[in-house]
Amino acid sequence: MDTKELLKKVRKIEIKTRRLSDHVFGGEYHSTFKGRGMTFSEVRQYQFGDDVRNIDWNVTARYNEPFVKVFEEERELTLMLMVDISGSEFFGTQEQFKNEIITEIAATLAFSAMQNNDKTGLILFSDEIELYIPPKKGKSHVLRIIRELIEFKPKSNKTDIANALKFLSSVMKKKAIVFVLSDFIADNYRDTLKIAAKKHDLTGIRVYDKAEENIPNLGMVQMEDQETGELLLVNTGSKNVRNQYYSYHRERVDYFSEAFTKSGAGALSSRVDESYVKKLLGYFKRR
Repeated sequence: MDTKELLKKVRKIEIKTRRLSDHVFGGEYHSTFKGRGMTFSEVRQYQFGDDVRNIDWNVTARYNEPFVKVFEEERELTLMLMVDISGSEFFGTQEQFKNEIITEIAATLAFSAMQNNDKTGLILFSDEIELYIPPKKGKSHVLRIIRELIEFKPKSNKTDIANALKFLSSVMKKKAIVFVLSDFIADNYRDTLKIAAKKHDLTGIRVYDKAEENIPNLGMVQMEDQETGELLLVNTGSKNVRNQYYSYHRERVDYFSEAFTKSGAGALSSRVDESYVKKLLGYFKRR
């Protein structure tokens, strides 16, 4: 992709997701993810209805009339985006591939964080850590994140969610808001997830294509495994083959839901042809 085309793509995503974060998600994001507590801001004269526990007795004694301490929320947080860029993300039978929807969701969250003056970081992973961008503030930083999401070429096509979560724990020492974006066609990450979810405010966003749920009956079909590159001849006319595939897919989906729910993390699923805006808003409101 040449620079001109890349900048055009970045700009297109910026316009769409910036509008969403400004008008839709900014306030929801703010009220969903609270700051670390309250910090002392100033003192002012007591007004009817103020909590008497907040009276500053030293100032009150000095001026001979009641003054209260005013606190404000200490809001600065860190948003960490963990994005699966393995081979299976480059799949789509609708208008968009899964990785394109994931990029839009990640950009919307990054702009919402920026609006709240929070830092944003990025981890791109396959079965290894492909790229780590430490958390920072500012628009140029968010645009760099979007640029990487669009054009980064992974070295590996495989997925290892547990490995990515271990890396998160090693680089993020303080509590962060973490979104893991993937199709979650993986397992063996439950224990690592449990550890990460104890420390961070963690949410898994599963993005999937409805064609992945069932194989249609098309007779003998040559299929390529997106993650291994292996070509297989599959008899989709066999009911047994279709049932096996459905069971395999269902197991992964159930594993995702159960692993996130039982570890105390949040979870939501969005199909590529559905509105992720509605899904995210619904999730924020339920929190």
